[in-house]
Amino acid sequence: MPSVKIDKLAGGPITFNYTIATPSSNSAKKIDPKLPTVLFLHPVFVPQEVFTFQFGDPKIRQFNLISVDMRSHGETKGKVPKEFGQEMAAEDMAKFMTKLNLPPCHIFALSLGTIIALQLTVSHPDKVLSLFLISPLGLEEPQDAAEGRQAIHDAWVEGWRDGSANQEELAYAVRGALELAFYDRNQSIVQALVALVIPYCMKQWNASHLEEYRISTLDIFLNRRAHTIEELRNIKVPVKLIHGMEDVAYPLEYSQAFLARLQDAGVQASLEAIQGASHFGCVEHHHRVNPIFHDFISQCVGTRFPVTTKEIKSPWESTLKKRGWVKTEYILDDSDDE
Repeated sequence: MPSVKIDKLAGGPITFNYTIATPSSNSAKKIDPKLPTVLFLHPVFVPQEVFTFQFGDPKIRQFNLISVDMRSHGETKGKVPKEFGQEMAAEDMAKFMTKLNLPPCHIFALSLGTIIALQLTVSHPDKVLSLFLISPLGLEEPQDAAEGRQAIHDAWVEGWRDGSANQEELAYAVRGALELAFYDRNQSIVQALVALVIPYCMKQWNASHLEEYRISTLDIFLNRRAHTIEELRNIKVPVKLIHGMEDVAYPLEYSQAFLARLQDAGVQASLEAIQGASHFGCVEHHHRVNPIFHDFISQCVGTRFPVTTKEIKSPWESTLKKRGWVKTEYILDDSDDE
């Protein structure tokens, strides 16, 4: 996958690992300027591969799709300064877009990515055309969720207490993260993502980088603030919120309260709740999320683009298959509602 170095960033230069997919290429060097462009912002712990079901969907691949590993995640390289938070993360993405000469983008964001997407839209409204926010984190962190994130952090730090990896302690942290993110942790795609991500975690957050681990996976949640109504008035684009009803950390009322706050600010926002979906709902319930996203973008751009006749694959399909993903077609029937 390509990478780009950006020098003038807070904390020093960052080399961002990213992916571009177009209707004609599973791994492209540049976007098709005739098509809408979607920027994907990943959650905590799991980098851009978490969007494999979106990048492998022929209807969504009618557009330019771009994903990027954020600081301290995946194969992106660079320091995480002590003051790193939602504002700095949004500036990272703004300068990433500028470096790649991207047009204003539609944003598809998941969990942590929604914090950054909202800040990007508030700080740089000219760079965003719409927001599609899965498990939106637009308010302060609820106490239960904060305690869960703290427990995950503490378990990982304990795993490095003696300077080398204690596999049993690190496993507690991994299990905690899985309980937050997914409903069925035994699915092959979940296991494959874990197998893919663990080496990144061991490299990015080893005994020498535990402060960066805390800043980028815990502090960014606990120290974040909700935007004021005045700040939210800067959002002039359509916003779709997606809430998974099996989210163990954030109840439906949390997303509903954020929706009300957006609407109080005059934002054109709506909310859909998906039965059975977890916090990382675009993985296990991609068959429900993807059609909603496709229709949302089609409404935003005011037209429908032809589905490509080329073979569409996720850029990470072969990588995930090597780690145990058994790719099967999902057939939606009435039993799914049950």
